[in-house]
Amino acid sequence: MTTTSFRDAYTVLQQHAETLRNQREPDIDNLLTIVTQSVEAYKVCKERIDAVEKALAQALNGANTDSSRKETSSGEDNWLDEPRDSAPGQQNAGFNEDDVPF
Repeated sequence: MTTTSFRDAYTVLQQHAETLRNQREPDIDNLLTIVTQSVEAYKVCKERIDAVEKALAQALNGANTDSSRKETSSGEDNWLDEPRDSAPGQQNAGFNEDDVPF
C-alpha cells in the first residue's frame, strides 16, 4: 500500500476500523494485512499532522515576533503590563468590591 495523502490514509483507517467493528467472528487470515495497512496509514496521518502543527507553530511564532517588534518599536505601553502607579514590589491586587458595576 502506497498512501501519500492524509485523506487516503485516513480513509484506510476508517475502513479497517469499520471492518473490525462489524466482524461477528475474527478474520484471522486478513488480520495481519489489516494491521499492516493500518500502521502504514497511521504513520502517514501522523506525519501530516506533525507537519501541520510545526508549520502552524512557526507561523504563529512569526506572527507573535512581528507584533512584539511593532509594539516595542512604536513606544506604546503594553496593556498587559502592570500599572505604573503601583509601588515597586507591590503586586496589583485586581478589582475590589467598589469596581463591580452591578
